This record gives sequence, C-alpha cells and structure tokens, in this order.
Amino acid sequence: MKRSVLLYTIVFLFFQQFLSAQVVQRDLLTKKYPYAAVKQLLIPQGQWKPFPLQPDEWAKKVSDSVRAGIIKQAEAIAGKPFTSIPATVTLEYTRNGNRVNYERLSFDKRNRLFTLVLAESMENRNRFTDDIVNGVWNICEETYWGVTAHIGAQKKGSGLPDAADPTVDLFGAETAAVLALTDYFTGAKLDKVSPRVRERILYEVNHKILDSYENETARYGYFGNGKRTVKVNNWDPWVVSNCMTAFLLLEKNEERRAKLTTHSMSLLDLYINGLGDDGATDEGPSYWFAAGLALFDGLSMLADATHQEVSIFDHPLIKQLGSYIYQTHIDGEYFVNVADASPKIKADGIGIYRFGKAVNNKAMMDFGAWAFHTIQDNAPKIESFFKPRQLWNLAYAAEVAAAPQDEVKLPSVYLPSVELMTARTANHLFIASHGGNNAESHNHNDVGDFIVYADGAPVIVDAGKGTYMAITFSRDRYKLWYNTSPYHNVPLVNGVAQQAVAAAKANNVQFNSSNNVTTFSMDLDKAYPDSAGIRAWKRSIRVDHLENNIEVKDKYQVANADRLTQTFMTVCSTDITTPGKIIFTTEKNQRVQLKYDANEWTVTKEQMKLTEPHEQLLKANWDNKPVWRLLLTNISHRKEGQFVYLISK
Repeated sequence: MKRSVLLYTIVFLFFQQFLSAQVVQRDLLTKKYPYAAVKQLLIPQGQWKPFPLQPDEWAKKVSDSVRAGIIKQAEAIAGKPFTSIPATVTLEYTRNGNRVNYERLSFDKRNRLFTLVLAESMENRNRFTDDIVNGVWNICEETYWGVTAHIGAQKKGSGLPDAADPTVDLFGAETAAVLALTDYFTGAKLDKVSPRVRERILYEVNHKILDSYENETARYGYFGNGKRTVKVNNWDPWVVSNCMTAFLLLEKNEERRAKLTTHSMSLLDLYINGLGDDGATDEGPSYWFAAGLALFDGLSMLADATHQEVSIFDHPLIKQLGSYIYQTHIDGEYFVNVADASPKIKADGIGIYRFGKAVNNKAMMDFGAWAFHTIQDNAPKIESFFKPRQLWNLAYAAEVAAAPQDEVKLPSVYLPSVELMTARTANHLFIASHGGNNAESHNHNDVGDFIVYADGAPVIVDAGKGTYMAITFSRDRYKLWYNTSPYHNVPLVNGVAQQAVAAAKANNVQFNSSNNVTTFSMDLDKAYPDSAGIRAWKRSIRVDHLENNIEVKDKYQVANADRLTQTFMTVCSTDITTPGKIIFTTEKNQRVQLKYDANEWTVTKEQMKLTEPHEQLLKANWDNKPVWRLLLTNISHRKEGQFVYLISK
C-alpha cells in the first residue's frame, strides 16, 4: 500500500516539483470578472444552447457528408453491447504496469456513446436511443471514471477503486462532459425511456466528479494543492474545460452554477499565471493541444455562456499562447519535440484556426487552415478527447476549408520562458535547441540538447517518449534510456549524466538573430553534478542563414578528461567510415554531413533495440525507422579546449 501511494504521489507531483518558471499573479479572469458579474452575465442553464439540437440546425452547421459519416459510424456500432471492465483488467496496472488494456475498454465505450448521441441528434429517428441508454447506464455503473494509472489519488492507493472515495482525473472529467452532452442532446428521449436515466447522470456526475472538483482543490497537485504560487501543467485546463461542460449543461441551481464558474475561472488563472509572457509551454507542441488549446476550450465556453461578455482573448499573453504552435513547427507533420512531446503531430487545424480567429492572429488562422488541409485527419469522426472542441470544430469545418492557407516557416524564434530557439537556413537546414532545467513538466534530462532537420526530414533527433506505463512516472523514470542525457545530443562527462533536479539547468542563456546569423549559447556546467568535475562548459550554436551551415561549439574545462563522449541520436542511415565526417542520408534521400575533429574523437554507432513494451511508441514516433545512437568518444583527453561540429548539406 505504501508503494501505491508513493507511486501516485510521484505521478501527480512530478510535474509540479521545483519548476523554475516564475508564477505571476495575473489572475486575468477573476480580477476582471468577480462572482457578482459572472452571476449576472451567465446565460441560464435552460437557455444556453451552445450546439445544434435538431437535424435542421445540424444541417446549417455541418455538411451532409460529415453528418452522413457520423451516422454511418453509429449504424456500425448499434447493438454492440457495452461491457463492464473486469476487476482483473483494472488490476493489471499494479500487477505488471500495463494501463493500455483498461484504457482501450474505457475510452471505446465513451467514444461509442458519443457517436450514437450525435447520430441520434443529427437524424432524430430514435434508432439509437436504446443503445444510448445502455451506454449511459453501463458507464454510470462504473466505480471509477478515470484510468488505472490515476486510481492512486484515492486514500487507499492504487489497485481497485474505492467507491466511497471518488477522485477527479483527466478522464473522469472527460466522462462527466460526455454524459452532460448526452443529456443535452438526447435528454428528452432518455426521459421517454425512463426518467431514472437523466437522474442517474446528474447524480453520478456530481458524486464522482463535481463535488470533489468544487470542494477538494487542495487534494490535487494539478491544481497546485490549493496553493496559488505553484506552476501547473496541462491537467489544469484539461480537467477544468471538461468540468465546465458538465456543470454549465447540467446544473439547474444558478447560484451554484455561477460559483462553479468563478471557481473554474480561478483554476484557469492558476494555469495562466504559470506561463511566461511568451506563452510557451515546457511540455512541447504535442502537449499544447492538451494545454494551450484546452485553455482555449475553457475560455471559449466562458465567452459562449455569457454572450461573449466574459472574455480575455484580447490579452497579449493569450495571443502569444496561441502563436506557440506555429513557432515550433518544423515542416509538414514535424514539430520541435522536447520532453515527452511527439515529433510528428496530426495537428488539429480547425482548433488552431478557431484560436487564431478569437485572438485576431491571421498567421495562426492561415496555419490552422494549412494544417486542416495538409496534416489533420479529416475523416468524419469524433472518437477523440475534448468532446466540446470536436463539436465546435464540426461547425467550423466549412469555414476553415475555404480559408487562406500558409504553412508558416519562421526564419528564427526564441521563447525565453522555456529558453527554446529555432532557426533555419536559406537551403532548408533547421535547428532547434533549448536550455531550461531538468525538473520541467514531462522532463527529460536534456539541458543543451539540439535537433537538426534538412528539407523537413529528421537528421539529428530527440528520440521522444515511450509508451506510458507504470514506470514512466515512477521513481524509476530515469532508468528509461530515452529520458536520460546519454541518449540526448549532449555530452557525457567522465561517465556522469545530467540529473533530474531543478538545479540542473542552463545558465547565462543568450540568443541573438541579426544580419542573417542566429546565435544561441548557454553554460551547461550546472546541468551536471559536481562528480562530473566540470569547471566550465559553454555550448554555442551559430546558424549562418546565407552560408547554409550550422556550427555547434563546446568550450570546456574539466578536472579530468578520461571519459568524454558526445551523443548524436538519428533515424537516418549513416556513413561513419571517413574520420572526421559523418554522412546522414535522410528519408528524402538528402545527404547531410557533420564534420568533427578526427584528432579529438572516434565514432561508433549502435541501433536501439526497441523490443520492450515501453519502447513501442518510439517506433511509432519514427514510422518504424531504426533509431541509432552515434557516439563520439574523446581520444585527446585534454582537460580544456573546444569541440566544434559543423553541419551542412
């Protein structure tokens, strides 16, 4: 039991501990809109109609082909039983670390229910009502609506859920939103089957989610354990936006509804307060869709439920938060992946467009339209999280389809709050690097890491995250090689790696971009423990946009130089036969060379096996390409000097 409680503590506090970004008490929402104003502005529950309800209303918002596609999906699953999740499947997480089997069963039920609900609302022929009732009843019978990795929030720890101690997690909040939307779209039809169905929805949503959400903020690390001085991560806006959906649609007591709204605004403020003025997230672009765009979901709901009166879309920080997604774009589906972010994203172009429109950012709108046409999966389906977002996206699809497009490839970017830079040359070499610290959300030990792409294809990479299992957020997180510095593009000094602590950080970080040259530098010595014997280690990057090359330089001084190595991770085929030169051949058959001093280094390479269950997502990250580690081993053993790596096409 002690181990279970500890595991939960690590999972939920991992993202909050020692975060370096300063929390600024902006409180953009609650200072501008106190409870009295919210109560006055909030549209009453019975009058708030955010989404179409009848077939003719849907026909005005959503194309015939999309509606037909959703109805066809519902027809394919109609009559399929909603089965309960066995206790033994629930226990797999504590028995062997597997969370996937449980999640597959749980998520499938919610997605199927929502598909049936939308189809019934869109055609209004009562074909799917009994299936909807079965889905609602089955989900309400579940003891716990979250996932097994999060059961440990309860007082009795991980294992089987305790019915007497309901707790709120991401997917419990998602479930509350799904059931609230079910009530909204098909409530009258459910009443004809039995009034007990909607009564059960209201009871379970309150008992399992909203009561704790309202009264137990201090219980949850993702809400700062009730403290206003804590930086929080994507869990905050993700949970809040779904809980807002639930109570705004279900709660008939307008006083409580207004109080829950101001409570939610305070929690959204908590997330906003932890952002830098540049709006960047240290969790990386793929998590932006669960963080920045989830915040947008909550802000959109606030505005919609108050006739657009409660709105902070005109604040510069919110506009900057939106810009982050195209500022970290590389090419096509590739985005800068730091921490647990994925290198390839099927970006939600409609969501990006809507955000851009709300903050009056044309570049963001154009990028969203480009993503919609080019990389978003546009099949007519709603099998995803963030169900209200999917509904608003459905209504915007036609507008986005006709909007101007632009991929938006910026020549250089610097985001000081996360110490992240990008730059690209005239002949399409791209580099990104970052400083930061090793206690960031979803952290990898990677201070000073960099990645390189050529013509939109990966050359030197961050391998990314593995499949989430129990070990991922446990005390053994840094036994996973892809989370450690020896498998990022940074030095290993006398066999000593970077540590996962806030003190392991970059210092004296400087960025400049002018006269067709971009430079970025930082001191890395504090990223390593004293046992590494580093007296000074400065990493500098120089990008010549016209000469079309990238220089990475390490100027160092160490107490002992017996074992110095430098890693380069890649998914390219490589030729290392010529001393002083590594030739990378990309997926687009482009050749890129990295020159190094053959008097300083020898080079070897090893293919990562990727056979363990937790490594399988790494295969998906790179479309099943082999992942290689190129290792430069120092042979000069000089205690001070500089190493230079010159990268060009």
